[in-house]
Amino acid sequence: MVRASFCLICVFFDLPMISRQAKASFYLALGPLMRLNSLIYKIFRAPVSGASENVRVQLGPGQRHYLEGWINVDANMFTARCDVWADISERLPFRDASVDAIYSHHVIEHLPDLVVHFKELFRILKPGGVFRVGGPNGDAAMREYLAGNKAWFSDFPDARSSIGGRLENFIFCRGEHLTILTASFLEEIAADCGFKAVRAVRPITETGFPDIFDARVMEHEWESTPESPHTLLIEGQKPERPPEKC
Repeated sequence: MVRASFCLICVFFDLPMISRQAKASFYLALGPLMRLNSLIYKIFRAPVSGASENVRVQLGPGQRHYLEGWINVDANMFTARCDVWADISERLPFRDASVDAIYSHHVIEHLPDLVVHFKELFRILKPGGVFRVGGPNGDAAMREYLAGNKAWFSDFPDARSSIGGRLENFIFCRGEHLTILTASFLEEIAADCGFKAVRAVRPITETGFPDIFDARVMEHEWESTPESPHTLLIEGQKPERPPEKC
């Protein structure tokens, strides 16, 4: 289940974390209605496959990162600002080959199965469509830990004075993060699902698709240490003539 609050965003913007029990109760009570809403959207409102219109989708905008001109999808309809209410850990509410671009920032670390998620990205993107996704930078965290740089880590969500405790905070965020993200891991998953030109890019300043992931998008990628980013981002593209589906 996608979590409504993302740990790194909570650190940067001083937002409260919602308890796991409260989230579990939310999904138990509203999960069936959310799935029904997703189905209705997909049948009656979602863009059609192969349409010429430029369809851009953001997954998990949360409270502050709504993108005008994009279709913003979130599981939290109460405090998040979204256009489509859906659990994005499940099948995405879009038709095959109907989306031109997908963006998410600090979402994928909360998902239970990244392979399933990247399969869904591949399914809904049109041939030539692109994605930019990111989460906590496991590569940088390991480098900074081995360098003994405790200042790189925060003491959120739990007050930790040791660098090991702060590393645990960063990687697992009190159990909210379900995996560690590294560039090679994400590149492997994306490539295995059929994407090409998969590569890591720096937050805020670097993209292979500047006409899509422009300044309006990247201004949300706030970074306190750009020389050693806390966020790992990767981009990739669905081939114009895609291979068999992942």
